[in-house]
Amino acid sequence: MPKPWKPTEPSRAYRHLRAVFGDPSKRGVDARRRRMSALDPDSVPYGRGREPKGLGDVVGSLAQELGWTEPLARSELFVDWPAVVGDELAKHSRPMTIDDGALVIRCDSTAWATQLRLMRSTVTTTIAERHPEAGVESIRVSGPDAPTWKRGPRTVQGRGPRDTYG
Repeated sequence: MPKPWKPTEPSRAYRHLRAVFGDPSKRGVDARRRRMSALDPDSVPYGRGREPKGLGDVVGSLAQELGWTEPLARSELFVDWPAVVGDELAKHSRPMTIDDGALVIRCDSTAWATQLRLMRSTVTTTIAERHPEAGVESIRVSGPDAPTWKRGPRTVQGRGPRDTYG
């Protein structure tokens, strides 16, 4: 009768290490790669969803993710101002800020400010079409800054000078 097999000390140590640390054939880089490809059949180079993206798409999605779309749209509006109102009016007016959805515009003279006020609905519509992310809901137009005559040697009593600048 054959003698039953009795594990020796080295084989017991090997089995113990294998149980603790796993199968060495499953620990290698290639083994991990084979396991991952078995789990995900679409994980092939240039497979579905893996095609390269353009730089504009990547930057656009990054700006959207970080919440930069509104500030970028506002700056694009300021740069694109001549195309929004026309070259002649753009020479005499400039957008200053956007406060609570109101675009503040400063003009060189009160005549240009009046002209821009008359075009308010057209300008608002153009901004909404070209730069919807800018968040412009209304427009405030102001003329040039006039000096104050409230104090000093040339103080004027009463109403004082009116709209004579520009």
